[in-house]
Amino acid sequence: MSQKEKNISSKIDFNQDERLQKVSKLRLLLNRPELGALGGAILVFIFFGIIAGDSGMFSAYGILNFLDVSSNLGIIAIAAAMLMIGGEFDLSIGSMIGFAGICIAIPAIYWGWPLWMSIIFAFSMAVLVGYFNGLLVVKTGLPSFIVTLAMLFILRGATLAFTRLITGRTQVPGLSVLIENDPIAWIFATDTFKWFFTWLGSMNLIAMRTDGLPLASGIPISVIWFIALTILATWILMKTRYGNWIFASGGDKNGATNVGVPVGKVKIGLFIGTAVASTIFACIQVLDAGSADTMRGNLKELEAIAAAVVGGCLLTGGYGSAIGAALGAIIFGTVSMGIFYTDVDTDWFKVFLGAMMLLAVVFNNYIRKKVTESK
Repeated sequence: MSQKEKNISSKIDFNQDERLQKVSKLRLLLNRPELGALGGAILVFIFFGIIAGDSGMFSAYGILNFLDVSSNLGIIAIAAAMLMIGGEFDLSIGSMIGFAGICIAIPAIYWGWPLWMSIIFAFSMAVLVGYFNGLLVVKTGLPSFIVTLAMLFILRGATLAFTRLITGRTQVPGLSVLIENDPIAWIFATDTFKWFFTWLGSMNLIAMRTDGLPLASGIPISVIWFIALTILATWILMKTRYGNWIFASGGDKNGATNVGVPVGKVKIGLFIGTAVASTIFACIQVLDAGSADTMRGNLKELEAIAAAVVGGCLLTGGYGSAIGAALGAIIFGTVSMGIFYTDVDTDWFKVFLGAMMLLAVVFNNYIRKKVTESK
């Protein structure tokens, strides 16, 4: 073969290498895990805009209501999504919420601890629980479904037993009076941008109460946490080496291990993340209600996983996004409050939850097949 023929052949090989071909914008769009959730969110807003547009759902007060519900779910959904991308599940999220709430309330009310110390104690217990879950999964090779299902019962049972043993009841009230002047409680218990809503009220741009204060008093702190965690998780997944390790651990654990990814440490860290996110959820709920309840967080793990799946996370791991999980949480929060504003029986929300999850799995599977076939 002449030198000229070799050059032509190399050019042909170069052009035919699929790694060097330009990828169409449509394929890139279809390959985004949050695409289905974005479409679903748009449809949900259009639907309730038509059905409940004049009910007050999209007033300042109504918007803050469904954003608050969405944000609380989103906090745990984002952590669940990152763990699912890493190839694992955590079914103890809901029980961790109830357990963390009691870890805050009992030391503060019955043992005389400062509230800030009780909050730190709750987060310390969350780290231990998450570490134990992750370590057990990594060291034994047991499915995380089984390990965390066992932890679900252990935490819920321990929460109920210890609370009754110490207090004689299943609820611990009296936290509201401890919030004022506490150095860190405001991080979980204060509405933000109150001045802005006061200004809106003075300009008659939002509804006012009879005492002259705006009906929407400020942005719930849960919304701030939700936005901050979405940004943080997206940055970790898309811009850091640790994010690459998460995708690799969930996509091909053996392959990741062979190229030096510390798969065990990554998974343990993700389990700690879900436990800590559950504790953030618990802090917000407990300090907002002024009490702790042993049954708080019941079935929240299923809602978090459902939001992550609707957001594009695959059950097999290695694929998903924090933005998708956030959109999934917004869908569920909007629907749950939308049903309330339309006077529909709220029991139908569970039907919607299951239907959305099933449709999301089918849609994500279809898109993944199309993208794979087109390569």
